[in-house]
Amino acid sequence: MNRFALPLVLLLAWCAPIQAQLTIEVTGGVEGAQPIAVVPFGVSDGAIPPLDVGSVIAADLARSGRFRPMPTPDMLATPHSASEVDLRDWRLLGMQHLVVGNVSPVAGGFEISYVLFDVFSGDQLLVSSPKTTSAGMRYTAHRIADAIYEKLTGQPGVFATRVAYVTDQDGRVTLRVSDADGYGAQTIVSSNEPIMSPSWSPDGQRLAYVSFEDKRPAIYIQDLASGRREIVARHPGINSSPAFSPDGRSLALTLSKGGNADIYVLDLASRELRQITDHFGIDTEPAWSPDGGSIVFTSNRGGGPQIYKVSAAGGAAERVTFQNDYNAAASYSPDGRSLTLVTRVNGQFRVGLLKLDGGGPTRIMSSGSLDESPSFAPNGSMIIYATHHSGRGVLATASVDGRVSQRLSQDSRDVREPAWSPLFE
Repeated sequence: MNRFALPLVLLLAWCAPIQAQLTIEVTGGVEGAQPIAVVPFGVSDGAIPPLDVGSVIAADLARSGRFRPMPTPDMLATPHSASEVDLRDWRLLGMQHLVVGNVSPVAGGFEISYVLFDVFSGDQLLVSSPKTTSAGMRYTAHRIADAIYEKLTGQPGVFATRVAYVTDQDGRVTLRVSDADGYGAQTIVSSNEPIMSPSWSPDGQRLAYVSFEDKRPAIYIQDLASGRREIVARHPGINSSPAFSPDGRSLALTLSKGGNADIYVLDLASRELRQITDHFGIDTEPAWSPDGGSIVFTSNRGGGPQIYKVSAAGGAAERVTFQNDYNAAASYSPDGRSLTLVTRVNGQFRVGLLKLDGGGPTRIMSSGSLDESPSFAPNGSMIIYATHHSGRGVLATASVDGRVSQRLSQDSRDVREPAWSPLFE
């Protein structure tokens, strides 16, 4: 297992699109999901949209595990505006909420008008008419799903976010970015040498990663819109596990330039490098707390790998994990109250969730034998991680509340090392 592995509307315009996309399969149930009807959106005035906006919204809501969209054939009517809605139809069908909408042409693109109803009160909970282009329509559909999700749950949606991941096919390794639903995959960099540990900047515009393309490890930061990249660490020995600070000004990383693997923090403006840990054990896989005040990391200083925490300014480290003989690859939930990590249970590597308030033992979130590289969704509702299925690497997600799990695979490639992007406008 690789223990050095740790989500812009028209992103990556400089890259050619990849035809293959991540295929999502729901593998866990959605018991208790709210019934909702998302009527196929209408089209007016000769508009020819490139996709069915309503189906994208319905699929997003279904993938969250919080909603159960009604199949279109079961609908008694297909209204496209508020004036066409007879809520008695939807009450009869047991729907709690209803979404109707219409796509119209405007100068330079389309206008998507939609309404979210509370079926029983009759209230119009959301009324909006965002404008978009043909190329941006899927992103806009995701944003509409985000708005609906937040209105009904009180929690930001993550459907318009992105996922970075590494693929390997016949020795050709690529770092890719796709929409959270697997569409729109783009190649960031491709090499015959290993690529690993992608990490998002907090504004979602840059990725840091490790590449061995010069036959030795170096840490790169790449601007996604322009494709420009720069080497920020290429010291003798280990250069691994980059992690952006919450303000985007610094990068935590693992270096062995002093003879031992320790945690450092690099100021990206001044290029000043500060050593945070100094121990004869191996310290690696740093991850920042949401407030930027501390860093958790993996260390074998106590024997086997465990999670420790240290101030971002340096100083003494304290041990965080005590259950199980192996804990690694930790990262904070967005609210800072939990960690996701890899833990070994009966010889199998599983993704776990550890509450930091002393709320009990690590909760096991996955069921594979070699699960790794967990990453929180930016609203904290789900964890994405790498696992194996049918003899090859795939990605999987598990909702923190246990409602739903999914498996994401891409044609015949091995897929690994996912990183979920932050929320961004």
